[in-house]
Amino acid sequence: MIGFIIVALFMLLYYRLPGAVAILAVAIYAGLTFALFKLIPVTLTLPSIAGFLLSTGSALDANILIFERMKEELRNGRTILQALDLGWKRAWPSIRDSNIATIITSIILFWFGSTFGATIVKGFALTLALGVLVSLFTAVFVTRSLLTVILNFVKPERTQMLFGL
Repeated sequence: MIGFIIVALFMLLYYRLPGAVAILAVAIYAGLTFALFKLIPVTLTLPSIAGFLLSTGSALDANILIFERMKEELRNGRTILQALDLGWKRAWPSIRDSNIATIITSIILFWFGSTFGATIVKGFALTLALGVLVSLFTAVFVTRSLLTVILNFVKPERTQMLFGL
């Protein structure tokens, strides 16, 4: 909880409005992930908790990539909605590639966890893969949708203050 508070404060101070959206998106991510863990069911051992925490970092990383690209576009004179669209398009290849690489690694860990008797690795791999899939969903749908709705109400003269430019 202390770590989450520190990260949330950093996101609010550095990214301001987008940081608040990221905190909300990560909270939604955590809720969806725990609901999925309950549905499957997943036993939360120390390795599986580590997999969840690592995938939480992945969820936050996707938001940071989008926000940094948006800041670049705003500095280049784009409108807020243009910056969101272009920022998302430019951040998407990095988000996609990192998530695919992590999912492939999780599949390999899960498979070899069964093969060589290291079953403790299976819990880590499973929670990591599920967390990354949910983080991809929240980056694609939740963060983008929330930003689009909120940015429709932002006046252009407030962009500098709300985005920390």
